[in-house]
Amino acid sequence: MALDRIRLADFRNHAATRLEGAGRFNLLIGPNGAGKTNVLEALSLLAPGRGLRRAQLPDIPREGAHGGFAVGVDLVSGVTPVRIGTALRADNPGRRIVQASGAPLPATRLAEWLSVSWLTPAMDRLFADSASARRRFLDRMVLALRPDHATHSTRYDKALRERNRLMSGDARPDAGWLDALEKEMAEAGAMIAQGRAETVARLAEAISGVPDDPFARPELSVDPAAPADADELAELWCKGRGADRGAGRTLAGPHRDDLSVIMSGTGRPAAECSTGEQKAMLIAITLAHAELAAGSRPLVLLLDEVAAHLDPVRRAVLYERLAATGAQVWMTGTETEPFASLPERPAAWRVTAGVADPL
Repeated sequence: MALDRIRLADFRNHAATRLEGAGRFNLLIGPNGAGKTNVLEALSLLAPGRGLRRAQLPDIPREGAHGGFAVGVDLVSGVTPVRIGTALRADNPGRRIVQASGAPLPATRLAEWLSVSWLTPAMDRLFADSASARRRFLDRMVLALRPDHATHSTRYDKALRERNRLMSGDARPDAGWLDALEKEMAEAGAMIAQGRAETVARLAEAISGVPDDPFARPELSVDPAAPADADELAELWCKGRGADRGAGRTLAGPHRDDLSVIMSGTGRPAAECSTGEQKAMLIAITLAHAELAAGSRPLVLLLDEVAAHLDPVRRAVLYERLAATGAQVWMTGTETEPFASLPERPAAWRVTAGVADPL
């Protein structure tokens, strides 16, 4: 088990929600708009980044809550639970606070404590979405396997923003300062590329090793926008300064990579497959990733309405494979019937208008 004694204060439509007695499988049952996904979003903020909705912080606090919110959980992975929390204070609405056992913690280090992954209905169009959306999806999977990926990404993004600022200015940038920025970007960028390539290779191996998989089998690869070697990256940016100044931004680099997905056996790009095939491929990727990620740190899987459109056979296979990962799973639904084939009794709550009551 990973999380228990969950507290939400002024989070979306939850004024003061408590969830206790969590198990390996956890169900949030209720009508649309009741606040089920809001609970999953709160848990997704226990990972670096902006959570499953990628919401702006000021948009999250409950209306009338004076601009702040708090999420607290007990991480149960050893003898003594660790209290992890994240909050937004009304007097500092641009900065999310993270703590572990009462001590401040950089958000990038959340991945050292636990892995959090999610699958939502909005992700059904991932393969037809932008390359940036697929990069975020890939980077979340990398982060669950390599917690230092958050640090490398932060280093890279910070230096990239500064280089872009210089490239978009009127004055010619100082060559020495550009050398330093590009060196920083190259070191971090090479680690980012390495993490992505390794994760995709491990996912591909895990997916191919599943016999008689009822879900569509995807084939994954990284479509790189730049070399993966640090020296080659630095040389690329040095030679490209003229073009980048003309464009006002850095045209090449790991920030332009893409995740390529095709359906095995057909060779069709995932973007050209049916909605059902795309969803099945997403589930196959999610399951393979969960099997890889559950080994090193507690893994929390947030699955929003994942069972609603699956037939009974695929639901049963999904639940069996989820149980085999050892992850803690949180699922939402409008009724309990689709979860009848779960391999063990779940913890369950009825969510109504931002209030969660045990079922």
